[in-house]
Amino acid sequence: MIHVISIFLLTILASFIQRTTGFGFGIFIMTVLPYLLPSYGEATTLSGMLAMTTSAVVSYRMRRYLNWHHLVPILLTFIAVSTVAIFCLKRMDDVILRRILGVVLILTSAYFCLLSNRIKLGTKLPTQIGAGCISGLMGGFFGMQGPPAVLYFIQTTKDKNEYMALAQTYFFMGNVMMLCVRAYNGFLTLPVCRSYLYGIGGVVIGMAIGGYVFRHLPQKAFKYVVYAYIGISGIIILLTA
Repeated sequence: MIHVISIFLLTILASFIQRTTGFGFGIFIMTVLPYLLPSYGEATTLSGMLAMTTSAVVSYRMRRYLNWHHLVPILLTFIAVSTVAIFCLKRMDDVILRRILGVVLILTSAYFCLLSNRIKLGTKLPTQIGAGCISGLMGGFFGMQGPPAVLYFIQTTKDKNEYMALAQTYFFMGNVMMLCVRAYNGFLTLPVCRSYLYGIGGVVIGMAIGGYVFRHLPQKAFKYVVYAYIGISGIIILLTA
């Protein structure tokens, strides 16, 4: 029963974060999931399945804001790189990498918060491929593909609705692909499927609350909320590494 309640409550909070900021489901929920599932690979699989469900609903609702030109190159790069990373997951010790990742996210958050008005990421192919590569490595190894893609999307979109549509479609398609690869590698197990069913109700509640907050966030403040959560993500990763 404790396991069921824990999954349910974690999913409410993670879905709320994802719906409000456009990312962060895996970063938040992976602070606890590895302790609730038999293996780290199974934890990343469950995280991806629940995040995929959240993103599927949001991306469908906001499909009219979607700009495929901004999405396809970064998505294809992410799929290729994350596939390789997942195959390597069984053979890696991630503690040092997680600490490095935490520091990088904190520094990136501070940099963009202070200099966001001077920074302009273009939609040229090298930028898209670079963001996709970093996102693929983070997604494949840690189930946390959000920050690089988020920085790209929020810097290249005209408003928060276009940003949310791009981000959620990206995460949905990416998680579908990673689920297939993880299943092939034996991470889609009975405990994962049971835990997924426990979390569905939490997804619905978290999305409803997060959607309300998202609609009432001022456009000018929105990107700073995203940058701030990237920094918080880094702190969370350092504390749990």
